[in-house]
Amino acid sequence: MTTKEEFLEGQILLIDKPLTWSSFQAVNALKWGIRRKFDLKKIKIGHAGTLDPLATGLLIICTGKFTKKIPTLQGQIKEYTGTITVGATTPSYDMETTVEKTYPTEHITTEKIHAATTNFIGKIQQVPPVFSALKKDGKRLYEYAREGQAVEVKSREIEITEFEITNINLPEIEFRVVCSKGTYIRSLANDFGKALQSGGYLSALRRTKIGDFNVDNAITPADFHTTVLGMPKPKE
Repeated sequence: MTTKEEFLEGQILLIDKPLTWSSFQAVNALKWGIRRKFDLKKIKIGHAGTLDPLATGLLIICTGKFTKKIPTLQGQIKEYTGTITVGATTPSYDMETTVEKTYPTEHITTEKIHAATTNFIGKIQQVPPVFSALKKDGKRLYEYAREGQAVEVKSREIEITEFEITNINLPEIEFRVVCSKGTYIRSLANDFGKALQSGGYLSALRRTKIGDFNVDNAITPADFHTTVLGMPKPKE
């Protein structure tokens, strides 16, 4: 069992973030657990890369002096698996918002799907979603979006090293992607729909790797309380 001194000195914790939880909620669950277990007034703790509430998977959380490692960890290559639903688009590019427009899918073939992935391999320009936490003029983009304000979002360079189609059951297309820091898989889903002369949005996402860290070695926040802290499982 990890000691108070070890948490304060620094730990890298691999957490499997549950669906609908924000990354902040996951960090908070660990922070309050550690503070309660060791009667601490405060402890440094933070995560190395946000996951949207509708995504699950690997969240790296650092404590104590290891919070200084966060910028380096954030820069690591990431791997995701997920599902793109074609034939429709949503304002958020995922299921946070409802479908705004539908498109034909009859022309989409297996060959076209596999061929379209080649458009996204390498260094490419990507426009982040308007429903994102990026800031423009001191205000987060999703705040503009929720107020119905149009805002110009500039593209930026990202790199996708692998984009593999793992299963096709239209309108759902399952994939695995390996990409650089700053890549929005929601934008990739939206752009992939366009590449198929249709529409597309992200209907499922799981982060499986960050650098050499794998979600197979991660535990849920609830299991962290029981196995690492030796405390009762918290109420949901």
